[in-house]
Amino acid sequence: MHIMEGFLPWQWCLVWWIIAIPFIVMGVLELRKLLKQDREYLPLLGVCGAFIFILSALKLPSVTGSCSHPTGTGLSVMCFKPYITAVIGFVVLLFQALLLAHGGLSTLGANMVSMAIGGPIVGYLVYKLLKNTSVNIFVTVFCVAAVADIITYVITSFELAVAYPAAVGGIAASFAAFFAIFAITQVPLSILEGLVLALVFKYILELKPDVIEKLGVFSKEQIDKALGSSDAAKEKV
Repeated sequence: MHIMEGFLPWQWCLVWWIIAIPFIVMGVLELRKLLKQDREYLPLLGVCGAFIFILSALKLPSVTGSCSHPTGTGLSVMCFKPYITAVIGFVVLLFQALLLAHGGLSTLGANMVSMAIGGPIVGYLVYKLLKNTSVNIFVTVFCVAAVADIITYVITSFELAVAYPAAVGGIAASFAAFFAIFAITQVPLSILEGLVLALVFKYILELKPDVIEKLGVFSKEQIDKALGSSDAAKEKV
């Protein structure tokens, strides 16, 4: 997913930066408002940032010759919504570009649009769709994480396709080729990320259910039901 420094034409680097900057600005404003409201959210913000940094720093070789990694944005977008997630993603991607040579500064806008903006927004839509239904909390978390992950690679494939359209078939053919490279590895990886995030979220609920409730991620009734069914399952085992 990390498009490396110098890989995209400067015109497309500029386009993706122009798209990304308003999200950073709005995210900073929302983050300041949130922390003025209650600084108790800081530890959870730290956990979300660490989760994104660690998972997205894992470079797993793909059978197609590329490499893939989880994104870790599902937790952040459920707890803090897309704008703040964009800021967290920006900080993570900036440090990865500077310290780990994952991605680059010129392509940071493009990497943000895919991993810190586009993927989280679609994941957030999935969360809003499932939140007030009878779907189990942990199934919802799984779906959000998995969808945010795979959509990141859909957008990356599009970014590469518009920059390098195929001689025959144009952007559509190029997109199909790029996504085929990612999808073989990324589909099972997104499922694995969903499972991991569901387990992490369960731990957070057991540790700090009041913070999740205060943020409005899930209601007290939903949390109690999820933890209650989880405890009942443990007792049966």
